Amino acid sequence: MKLRQLSNVVIGSALLAIAGSAAAADIKGAAILDHPCGKVAVKHMGLVHDGKMDDANKLGSPEMQKQWMVMPAKDRTMMSGMMKEMSVTEQQMATDIKANGVLAVNGPAATLTIKKTQQDKNGSSTSTTTQNYQIAGANCMIVR
Repeated sequence: MKLRQLSNVVIGSALLAIAGSAAAADIKGAAILDHPCGKVAVKHMGLVHDGKMDDANKLGSPEMQKQWMVMPAKDRTMMSGMMKEMSVTEQQMATDIKANGVLAVNGPAATLTIKKTQQDKNGSSTSTTTQNYQIAGANCMIVR
């Protein structure tokens, strides 16, 4: 009897591990651009790069949009400037995702990571960009 219980526990644990791994998936490179979160990532970056912060903010979750709106105007202006300065064009974002992107999808949550290594005469440096998303059906929204 104890052997049967132990067997059921082992089998149950194995099935949970398999189910958990099936729910999580990593999408790499160009395939990310076909995923709703990849599309939002590129669109958002382009809007930020163009200084269209109100439009970029609409791609965020309702909670994120609310946080932005209650922020003092001078803080929004400062944040907008910093974000624009650090942004790239839509085309460059798509290129970066294709070359260095990994979208980790886990049920209703996803994280896009772009890790770039640059070589120059002084050595190499690595930069990592990470953005979290919330997935609801076919929609993907930026979250903090």
